Amino acid sequence: MENLYKLTASEIGKKISKGELKAEEIVKKTFERIEKIDGKIGSFVHLRKDKAIKEAQELDKRIANGEKVGALAGIPVAIKDNMVSDGDPATACSKILGNYTGVYDATAVKKLKEADAIIIGITNMDEFAMGSTTKTSVHHLTKNPWDTEKVPGGSSGGAAASIAAQEVYISLGSDTGGSIRQPASFCGVVGLKPTYGRVSRFGLIAFASSLDQIGPLAKSVEDIALCMNVIAGNDDYDATVSSIEVPDYTKYLNQDIKGMKIGVPKEYFIDGINPGVKKVVEESLNKFRELGAEIVEVSLPHTKYAVPAYYVIAPAEASSNLARFDGVRYGYRSEDVKNVDDLYINSRTEGFGDEVKRRIMIGTYVLSAGFYDAYFKKAQKVRALIKEDFDKVFENVDVILTPVCPNTAFKLDDKKTPIELYLEDIFTISANLAGIPGLSIPAGKSEEMPVGIQLLGKAFGEKELIKAGSAFEKIRGEWKLPELD
Repeated sequence: MENLYKLTASEIGKKISKGELKAEEIVKKTFERIEKIDGKIGSFVHLRKDKAIKEAQELDKRIANGEKVGALAGIPVAIKDNMVSDGDPATACSKILGNYTGVYDATAVKKLKEADAIIIGITNMDEFAMGSTTKTSVHHLTKNPWDTEKVPGGSSGGAAASIAAQEVYISLGSDTGGSIRQPASFCGVVGLKPTYGRVSRFGLIAFASSLDQIGPLAKSVEDIALCMNVIAGNDDYDATVSSIEVPDYTKYLNQDIKGMKIGVPKEYFIDGINPGVKKVVEESLNKFRELGAEIVEVSLPHTKYAVPAYYVIAPAEASSNLARFDGVRYGYRSEDVKNVDDLYINSRTEGFGDEVKRRIMIGTYVLSAGFYDAYFKKAQKVRALIKEDFDKVFENVDVILTPVCPNTAFKLDDKKTPIELYLEDIFTISANLAGIPGLSIPAGKSEEMPVGIQLLGKAFGEKELIKAGSAFEKIRGEWKLPELD
């Protein structure tokens, strides 16, 4: 029983349901693992040890009494630091929310608890989910478990690292422009950004409301399907959630994909893509051919405008969303104030980090009088064209396959400029602008670092991604996460 951490969420769930394992035992083993290795990884910013053990003990009593339990009963999970959990810190890894504690549960968190998952702790992230390295967190650096001198990606870097380091079995992240898929690729784990409106955003500390989406990271596509069955679906507290029925995603595992049409957009194979990444993607396409899928070249002509459109729209929404953090009602308040102007200015100046300030300033600029039409309105028109590109392509293919990132994880001390970091999101941003789902799956390695492939589907087509991803996992073979002992 020493290597329980190497199992998947599905395997742990089965052992608990069969009575082979008690929830309390797995939770205690999970904390032993975290205490042993998280000092060198830094996945977590807060642990719920006493609460989690107590919840596991209560669950074991219910199981012993023959009571019905949820689909994730006893499975140790983690949530990102921008999701509110009643009685737990929720800081968005920002100084401005440093003393905030949740007074209710985000809907996704509530659904995890109702499914009897055990929330182990809160994971590190880029401040307000703005970044692709997890280096903008006010707390500490998170390191890539494959190479602790490299970034885990971001903004859900702590969530991805917690899976790659085998500290928990499912970790919830959020994805605004690739913040689940990019760290999943960098850390060699599976990550899903669901369709916009598939999972409730109620209780998610907002970055860009029309782009943000909560989704799971895990070791396998099966675990992703298991989690999506729990967190997806309608919510009275979020008007943007679709009422479209949630299928049983686990029914799409281990299916034959012969005849499935997979589109490969020529715009995603650009100059400058890492040759090792390109090789892994090409090898993956050959594996899909072996499975009987038909590979079709497609075109998404407005892809080149995705990054500039995103970095107008997202900062604009962020500048509006983050206006609420003013030092008056909750969060950080500057002590160096003589009047109300000082209160606002000094609290925000001292409370926000450089990247957040940069995006607030950009967003305020593009929404200002005289520039709204020139920038924000034009970016929204480009967004519509990007969505139309996907709609046309999905008339002829079932799934689109692309790289997740042009490169593998880079070094923590790499002095990339903000623009260079923004361009790292070039393959992931379009899915958020179009509102479609994207799945990152580990496909191979380049220079000993993991490389993910990205499967994109039509709106509410997560089941197709799970079907294709599950088939790919089988032909890819066993994927071993790094040994950290």
